[in-house]
Amino acid sequence: MNGRALSVYRSVAELPKTIGSTIAAVGNFDGVHRGHREILSSVAGEAREAGALALAITFDPHPEKFLRPQTAPKLLTPMPVRLGLLAETGVDAVLVLSFDDVLAQMRAREFVQKVLVDRLHVRAMHEGGNFRFGHRAEAGVAELKTFGAEFGFEVNLHRAVRVHGMEISSSVVRALVADGDVRRARWMLGRPFSVHSTQLRGRGVGTRVLVPTVNLAPYDELLPAFGVYVTRLTIGGRCFEGITNVGNRPTFEGAGFSVETHILNFEPMEIDDDTPLDLEFLMRLRPEIQWPSPEALLGQIVKDVGRAKRYFQLLEAD
Repeated sequence: MNGRALSVYRSVAELPKTIGSTIAAVGNFDGVHRGHREILSSVAGEAREAGALALAITFDPHPEKFLRPQTAPKLLTPMPVRLGLLAETGVDAVLVLSFDDVLAQMRAREFVQKVLVDRLHVRAMHEGGNFRFGHRAEAGVAELKTFGAEFGFEVNLHRAVRVHGMEISSSVVRALVADGDVRRARWMLGRPFSVHSTQLRGRGVGTRVLVPTVNLAPYDELLPAFGVYVTRLTIGGRCFEGITNVGNRPTFEGAGFSVETHILNFEPMEIDDDTPLDLEFLMRLRPEIQWPSPEALLGQIVKDVGRAKRYFQLLEAD
């Protein structure tokens, strides 16, 4: 960390006129995974040595959501979460560019000259090998290096980070989470995949929760595959061990979809519809199954709880 508060700018117009020179990286940074953090920590390190501003440049909405909304991927990290994770990388500021028709039509040279050079006074760029930019993703790192030579900034290319033989990327992490493989997703993220939400509305405001079950409010971004998981649930700053079912609860006809967490080390607490919930997915126990009776389901839940408690015991032993 660089010890300074993160500044967030929602447009180029919001940038201070006296911004000075910058060391920057451009990307969607969905998940802010280990590869992203390596690039951004290099940005922060070079900026400190040069007395420049360490800047991450990202987009809202994700370009795919604007260009191809019907097929766009669900995100690992909605923007508020992404900003919090970017703050942990050591950068000084984040510029969130609105991805709209104007930006989608902007040619690569125009983006470099008008944004990176004229407005951000970029001295150096750090990017991964698959970086592309400009109208229809017309330019890549080779073109960026050519622009750098023309306009007087350096381009530092970072190789993809690999973990356990797998190349890290946001799309790979999304695929792992969608398959329920939260263990390997954790390797790539460098932390557990988590969902930040609130409880299901309509449960009462300012009520005291007396049962160890919490249902998440409807969530628009990425969730793991249907199944039962060992989880940690942080409620307003208090962390609890739990098991979570993601799915339609097929044993109960008409129950419908839910993300329901059973807290293992439960204590009664105050919680309302706006209390923040942070649900971390640690390990998948099993797929969701339709049991012949609620009693059979209860028997399996007892087994699931036993496995989850052993998991947390081993975690504490480490």
